[in-house]
Amino acid sequence: MKSKESAFNEIIRKVRKDLFGKGPERIRTVFLENMAITTLYGNLTPTEKFIAKTAEGAEMIHAARTKMIQQMYKEKVPEGLEELMDAKLQHLFSDFHVDDDMAVSIFIFDKSIDSVNNN
Repeated sequence: MKSKESAFNEIIRKVRKDLFGKGPERIRTVFLENMAITTLYGNLTPTEKFIAKTAEGAEMIHAARTKMIQQMYKEKVPEGLEELMDAKLQHLFSDFHVDDDMAVSIFIFDKSIDSVNNN
Protein backbone atom coordinates (compact mmCIF):
# COMPACT_ATOMS: atom_id res chain seq x y z
CA MET A 1 0.00 0.00 0.00
CA LYS A 2 1.33 3.42 -0.99
CA SER A 3 1.99 6.06 1.63
CA LYS A 4 -0.03 9.27 1.46
CA GLU A 5 3.17 11.13 0.66
CA SER A 6 3.88 8.87 -2.33
CA ALA A 7 0.31 9.18 -3.59
CA PHE A 8 0.42 12.97 -3.14
CA ASN A 9 3.72 13.16 -5.05
CA GLU A 10 2.29 11.08 -7.91
CA ILE A 11 -0.59 13.54 -8.30
CA ILE A 12 1.82 16.49 -8.31
CA ARG A 13 4.16 14.77 -10.80
CA LYS A 14 1.25 14.04 -13.17
CA VAL A 15 0.05 17.65 -13.04
CA ARG A 16 3.52 18.94 -13.92
CA LYS A 17 4.01 16.38 -16.68
CA ASP A 18 0.63 17.14 -18.23
CA LEU A 19 1.15 20.91 -18.01
CA PHE A 20 4.81 21.21 -19.04
CA GLY A 21 5.49 17.98 -20.95
CA LYS A 22 7.96 16.78 -18.32
CA GLY A 23 7.47 15.90 -14.68
CA PRO A 24 10.07 16.43 -11.97
CA GLU A 25 12.78 13.82 -11.58
CA ARG A 26 12.50 13.90 -7.79
CA ILE A 27 9.85 15.17 -5.36
CA ARG A 28 9.94 15.49 -1.59
CA THR A 29 6.85 16.43 0.42
CA VAL A 30 6.49 17.20 4.10
CA PHE A 31 3.11 17.50 5.81
CA LEU A 32 2.95 20.08 8.60
CA GLU A 33 -0.28 21.15 10.30
CA ASN A 34 -2.51 22.28 7.40
CA MET A 35 0.31 22.50 4.82
CA ALA A 36 1.97 20.20 2.34
CA ILE A 37 5.41 21.59 1.46
CA THR A 38 6.69 20.09 -1.76
CA THR A 39 10.16 20.47 -3.27
CA LEU A 40 10.54 19.39 -6.89
CA TYR A 41 13.91 18.78 -8.57
CA GLY A 42 14.79 18.26 -12.25
CA ASN A 43 11.81 20.01 -13.80
CA LEU A 44 13.11 21.72 -16.92
CA THR A 45 12.72 20.34 -20.40
CA PRO A 46 15.76 20.42 -22.73
CA THR A 47 14.18 23.37 -24.58
CA GLU A 48 13.67 25.31 -21.34
CA LYS A 49 17.29 24.64 -20.33
CA PHE A 50 18.42 26.11 -23.64
CA ILE A 51 16.17 29.17 -23.27
CA ALA A 52 17.34 29.68 -19.66
CA LYS A 53 20.93 30.27 -20.75
CA THR A 54 20.19 34.00 -20.99
CA ALA A 55 18.91 36.20 -18.16
CA GLU A 56 15.82 37.10 -20.19
CA GLY A 57 15.11 33.47 -20.97
CA ALA A 58 15.51 32.44 -17.32
CA GLU A 59 13.07 35.16 -16.25
CA MET A 60 10.60 34.04 -18.91
CA ILE A 61 10.82 30.40 -17.72
CA HIS A 62 10.39 31.49 -14.08
CA ALA A 63 7.34 33.61 -14.84
CA ALA A 64 5.71 31.02 -17.08
CA ARG A 65 6.20 28.11 -14.69
CA THR A 66 5.04 29.92 -11.56
CA LYS A 67 2.05 31.61 -13.20
CA MET A 68 0.92 28.51 -15.10
CA ILE A 69 0.94 26.35 -11.96
CA GLN A 70 -0.90 28.94 -9.89
CA GLN A 71 -3.49 29.49 -12.64
CA MET A 72 -4.05 25.78 -13.16
CA TYR A 73 -4.71 25.13 -9.47
CA LYS A 74 -6.96 28.19 -9.27
CA GLU A 75 -9.07 26.88 -12.16
CA LYS A 76 -9.28 23.26 -11.00
CA VAL A 77 -7.83 21.28 -8.12
CA PRO A 78 -6.17 18.13 -9.50
CA GLU A 79 -8.34 15.04 -9.40
CA GLY A 80 -7.93 13.03 -6.22
CA LEU A 81 -5.88 15.60 -4.30
CA GLU A 82 -8.53 16.74 -1.83
CA GLU A 83 -9.90 13.21 -1.43
CA LEU A 84 -6.43 11.90 -0.61
CA MET A 85 -5.82 14.62 1.96
CA ASP A 86 -9.40 14.58 3.30
CA ALA A 87 -9.26 18.39 3.21
CA LYS A 88 -10.06 21.23 0.82
CA LEU A 89 -7.19 23.05 -0.86
CA GLN A 90 -7.44 26.73 -0.01
CA HIS A 91 -4.24 28.25 -1.40
CA LEU A 92 -1.16 27.35 -3.39
CA PHE A 93 2.07 29.30 -3.13
CA SER A 94 4.68 28.33 -5.69
CA ASP A 95 8.09 29.51 -6.83
CA PHE A 96 10.75 28.25 -9.21
CA HIS A 97 14.54 28.66 -9.11
CA VAL A 98 15.68 28.28 -12.71
CA ASP A 99 19.44 28.08 -12.05
CA ASP A 100 19.00 25.13 -9.68
CA ASP A 101 16.08 23.60 -11.63
CA MET A 102 14.11 23.45 -8.39
CA ALA A 103 10.53 24.36 -7.54
CA VAL A 104 8.80 24.73 -4.19
CA SER A 105 5.05 24.58 -3.71
CA ILE A 106 3.19 25.12 -0.46
CA PHE A 107 -0.34 23.75 -0.46
CA ILE A 108 -2.55 25.15 2.30
CA PHE A 109 -5.61 23.11 3.26
CA ASP A 110 -8.67 24.02 5.31
CA LYS A 111 -7.73 21.72 8.20
CA SER A 112 -4.80 19.86 9.66
CA ILE A 113 -3.31 17.18 7.41
CA ASP A 114 -0.12 16.34 9.33
CA SER A 115 -1.64 13.16 10.75
CA VAL A 116 -1.23 11.66 7.24
CA ASN A 117 2.46 11.07 8.08
CA ASN A 118 1.35 8.30 10.40
CA ASN A 119 -0.67 6.44 7.77
